[in-house]
Amino acid sequence: MSFKAHQDFAEETMVLAKANNKQVSEYIREAVKEKNERELAGCLRMLSERLSAKSLSENKSMEGALGDEIA
Repeated sequence: MSFKAHQDFAEETMVLAKANNKQVSEYIREAVKEKNERELAGCLRMLSERLSAKSLSENKSMEGALGDEIA
């Protein structure tokens, strides 16, 4: 995998990697991994919220139906 970066970005990344006692490739790999994890967590959170809302809606619609059946 490779990507193009502006010189300023590349220099900043090299400085930060060195400050963290890491090779640039390791520093970038960790940064991308963290970003991927945040994105995945955001997707899971959104899907969970959708499912919760749908479940709540289904439960409310069933409350009335269940009341009619029991009476």
